[in-house]
Amino acid sequence: MNTVNLNLVFIIFLIITQVFGGRDFYNILQVQKDATTKQIKSAYRKLAKQMHPDKNPDDPTATEKFQELALAYEVLSDENKRKKYDQFGEEGLKDELNTGGHDPFSSFFGDFFSFNFGGQPQQGERDTPKGDSITIPLEVTLEEIYSGNFIEIQRIKPVAKQTSGSRECNCRTEMKTTQVGPGRIQMTQQRVCDQCPNFKYVNEEKILEMEIEPGMEEGQEYPFVGEGEPNIDGDPGDIFFKIIILKHPVFERKGLDLYTNITISLQDALVGFKTNIKHLDGHQVPIERNQVTWPGARIKKKKEGLPSNENYNLRGNLIVTFDVDFPRGELTESQKSGIEKILKQKTKPNVYNGLQGY
Repeated sequence: MNTVNLNLVFIIFLIITQVFGGRDFYNILQVQKDATTKQIKSAYRKLAKQMHPDKNPDDPTATEKFQELALAYEVLSDENKRKKYDQFGEEGLKDELNTGGHDPFSSFFGDFFSFNFGGQPQQGERDTPKGDSITIPLEVTLEEIYSGNFIEIQRIKPVAKQTSGSRECNCRTEMKTTQVGPGRIQMTQQRVCDQCPNFKYVNEEKILEMEIEPGMEEGQEYPFVGEGEPNIDGDPGDIFFKIIILKHPVFERKGLDLYTNITISLQDALVGFKTNIKHLDGHQVPIERNQVTWPGARIKKKKEGLPSNENYNLRGNLIVTFDVDFPRGELTESQKSGIEKILKQKTKPNVYNGLQGY
């Protein structure tokens, strides 16, 4: 059998392996086969919120679908596993896949669905005390706001570990009725507690993975439910990361629009010029003027601004303001005469109130 036939057999083998070797993890995550790791993480985060079993109580297959989604993410977010999967399918990973029901959901959201979608007790249940919540400022770059990014945050979290003995818990005040004589009763308040296992707090390291979504706003908060301070008899509080956008040396954000300035020479202001602006993701935005450009002149580059956080297809504009760098020094009489002949702009200076209307 020649080399060509051997290659053909190998290709057919790979195709058969992909077809019959297990589930299509790319289809499960709704991404293309050339998707980047960032796109895979973003797709998982979006689908995980929609498909969590606690959010789909009427779907008997919700848990199975969610576990399948987590498995697809486990494979495609790991470079080595993804290479094996692309080559041999799911069958090639049967000895490596996690069988412990691991859910990467908590690293993105914390314990988001553990207590009735946000911590409100169900009707008839006793209010559960909750630990303190923490708000932490998180500085991000304008580049991250433009393109999005995933960052990992190390969290040292106190976790309760059971020890020997017991302790009082769920303490409350109840009314006690005591008969003190014929037809006479006395009502008194008394403190009543349950007996719970004793425990101690042990610090454990946890990695929280946060998505900086394109178009996020200054001051927007990103929650991790259940990752705050613990409560001895209740639920832990939450952590909120508050977005602080760092100042940028080139661009200024106003809503979805970006603003920047270009300083040009007087010669370029008069005869025109071509240049490029390096954008936040590295692509070049061409700027061309074939007419006179005066100081303070503006042009608008449509859809070169920031994406909307709610609709990535909606983008703002890039507003460019021009400054003119006038030459220093003196001109000769012949140079002055030549400029006057070209410009033909000999008029008297006009004095006026430039602040009128402000």
